[in-house]
Amino acid sequence: MTSDIYSIENIIEVQRRRHKFKTNEYQASGSIPIIDQSTDFIAGFTDEVDRAYDGELPVIIFGDHTCCLKFVDFRFAVGADGTQLLRPVKGIDARYLYYALHAVELKQFGYQRHFKLLKDCEVRVPPLETQRRVASILGAYDDLIEVNRRRIAVLEEMARGLFEEWFVRFRFPGHEAVPIHDTPEGSLPEGWTWGALGDLLRLPYGKALKADARRPGDVAVIGSSGVVGSHVEALVAGPGIVVGRKGNVGSVIWSATDFWPIDTTYYVDTRLPLLYVYQLLQRVPFENSHAAVPGLNRDYALARAVMIAPDALVQKYGAFAEPLMDQVKTLEHSNRNLAASRDLLLPRLISGQLSVVETERELEEAA
Repeated sequence: MTSDIYSIENIIEVQRRRHKFKTNEYQASGSIPIIDQSTDFIAGFTDEVDRAYDGELPVIIFGDHTCCLKFVDFRFAVGADGTQLLRPVKGIDARYLYYALHAVELKQFGYQRHFKLLKDCEVRVPPLETQRRVASILGAYDDLIEVNRRRIAVLEEMARGLFEEWFVRFRFPGHEAVPIHDTPEGSLPEGWTWGALGDLLRLPYGKALKADARRPGDVAVIGSSGVVGSHVEALVAGPGIVVGRKGNVGSVIWSATDFWPIDTTYYVDTRLPLLYVYQLLQRVPFENSHAAVPGLNRDYALARAVMIAPDALVQKYGAFAEPLMDQVKTLEHSNRNLAASRDLLLPRLISGQLSVVETERELEEAA
């Protein structure tokens, strides 16, 4: 069956955004996920239901600055600037359009706007039934990835929940026999103390690694907003923790594998279980409202007051959480393999180089 070539501008409809959230309005949890142009699929949450996107679903999110693409078929709120909301015109399957946009070779120009460039590109559009079959093949990989993501979320919630139970609510093993004492800084179980963050860890500086100096590889390059690229060489052996120094000040990022933290970050050096430190850091108020220039001063960060729990309890938490994160690491590895397989098929299916019937047959035989 024949296919036609269309300019992207002629097969999309840009959706109206009545509301959008600034990054300082994002919450760590809430009833409505916030989706923006960042690499994270969900950037934050809100409980302001009346500010949620109220247009038709599904929509395709295109990051005007980042070129990130996201397929959203659930209720959400729009975050920050540069988030373009797209829907297909009649006769175009929404999920096929999402994958077709992925196949576009769009040259990136740093933090400039790219939507005007995307609209000028062209994509192949086969008959609607073929579109749906292509989308079904590629979507099967994404469905498996999503199942793994949900399992990861459950495992991470278990680690977070136990930390809060033991170190926030003080319902640790044997807590019934431990009295709670009032202190000027707050209540503490007997045997616990207050100290400075610097008593528990060091914060070495990350190291600059410009985009043109990176060689794509298996090592994550991490900035204050998260993973910003890849490289063949690591600066720090994983697992590890990165703390935002400039940009997204005070962000706390986990890396399960070797990584390269760039010069907008610190990385953590500690003798304590990393998963305990990761949970602890997410509860440290790093904001310095008196700083003349936005950024996280290392001396200021290390001077933050923290509760120091008995070492035996901290180690016990680490022994519980480590197997959970090992499972997370395995699932993330599986997702990388699934994504790589999908990405090998995607351009060949979209371009028509690969037969849909042949691909369906091969997948059935492999199942």
